[in-house]
Amino acid sequence: MSSLDERLVHRDTKLVQLLDPPFNTSTPSPGYIQGYIQGYVPGVRENGGQYTHAAVWAAMAFAALGDAKRAWELFALLNPLNHTADVAAVTTYKVEPYVLAGDVYTNPAHVGRGGWAWYTGSAGWMFQLISESLLGLQRYDITCRRAEAATTTSVVLDGAEIDGGAFTLVDDGQVHVVTVNLPQSN
Repeated sequence: MSSLDERLVHRDTKLVQLLDPPFNTSTPSPGYIQGYIQGYVPGVRENGGQYTHAAVWAAMAFAALGDAKRAWELFALLNPLNHTADVAAVTTYKVEPYVLAGDVYTNPAHVGRGGWAWYTGSAGWMFQLISESLLGLQRYDITCRRAEAATTTSVVLDGAEIDGGAFTLVDDGQVHVVTVNLPQSN
């Protein structure tokens, strides 16, 4: 286990800390970061808590390095379902199990408490981690539109309409264009 794991990855409380120690009495001053981050009490948000954007990026980095085991482990620590597995965990986490918290506190008074649920870009990064970094799916060029002539929904893949609207994803290194034609709303 690396010193990074020992210091920033907390398996017992299921969080990945951003900074340790937090900025509260730093000498010399780290400058702007101290003024911004030090606005939060130690162990809250970026100031020594889990800043979920960064934690997700760390998992993505491990996946990019080929360390799938560590990437999946960090994903499990970040997964809100794992923060709400029983009544005690729900009481600690205090945010919805279906919403990724933007941060998780390490402050001794609130260890494991989620914050900034519903108000974070972390969920978008988590989706990218899951779909691309962990599962290996690459984005298709997908357009959904209301088509004036459409009476039912249709799916067109690379210029050919797909019978039934379902198709198999193919890892051929090519960009595929998908158009979903939706009927005009009434």
